[in-house]
Amino acid sequence: MGLDEALIRKALSGAPGGMMGRVLAQGDGWTISDLICTCGPHDRSLEERHTDFHIAIVMAGSFQYRSAVGCELMTVGSLLLVNADDDFECSHDHGSGDRCLSFSYAPEHFARVAADAGVKRGRPEFPVVRLPALRALSSFVAQAKAGLANVSVSWEELSLQMAGQAVRLARGMPATGGAGGTALGQVTRCVRMIQRHPESNLSLARLAQHAGLSPYHFLRIFKRLTGVTPHQYVRRVRIREAATLLLRGKAQVLDIALDCGFGDVSNFNHTFRAEFGVSPLAYRRRFR
Repeated sequence: MGLDEALIRKALSGAPGGMMGRVLAQGDGWTISDLICTCGPHDRSLEERHTDFHIAIVMAGSFQYRSAVGCELMTVGSLLLVNADDDFECSHDHGSGDRCLSFSYAPEHFARVAADAGVKRGRPEFPVVRLPALRALSSFVAQAKAGLANVSVSWEELSLQMAGQAVRLARGMPATGGAGGTALGQVTRCVRMIQRHPESNLSLARLAQHAGLSPYHFLRIFKRLTGVTPHQYVRRVRIREAATLLLRGKAQVLDIALDCGFGDVSNFNHTFRAEFGVSPLAYRRRFR
């Protein structure tokens, strides 16, 4: 069951929002779960505390995340970072529901992975609560999307690679100003529109108009709240969906490019190689 179906069931039943999950894979010190939250603006915030470290890829929807480390808007393709024994809160003030793929690590296991990834001193804690939709994460996100679509992936390998990359990237991320106020709602409306129609004409002018802002102010606010520019965000939503489609079936590269909003196959090939380091066909061969 996907997020849209879960939200429809919630609306029909009249029940309050909540969290549902299923374990996809687990091993010695690690677990991967598919989590769907149906909470919305009228539901109470979810307050949690975990004894393990968590890295969650936002697969659909959006939400606000708060902990002692910081406060951020979580959008599709970004990574939520949770330190062991930290209290945190998730809320949906400007839209209903989200779906996350959560990687959970026992502290001893995470410490070993962090040390192997180059974090040699001190406790391997995340200094920030979010990694934006960065290019360095695109391959991991695409593999995770393919795994949710029942494509065979090595979850154990992905869990190790994800932890190593996240702990390295988090060390170099600057702290941000957090998310709040009217701007949060304006940007949330736009990222959810992008999720619904990634193949549409999503120019800066159109997105700014949807948010009710001038292009200059929209560009500044969008980057502050999501960590990337609107152009980068739209491009990554499209290219990661294309990578997932390459792994899921035998569709022609041209058809995938057009379905994902790229005007021609040459532009698609160039963008794909810049994002993943290989051509679309080489990427398909590598993982299949």
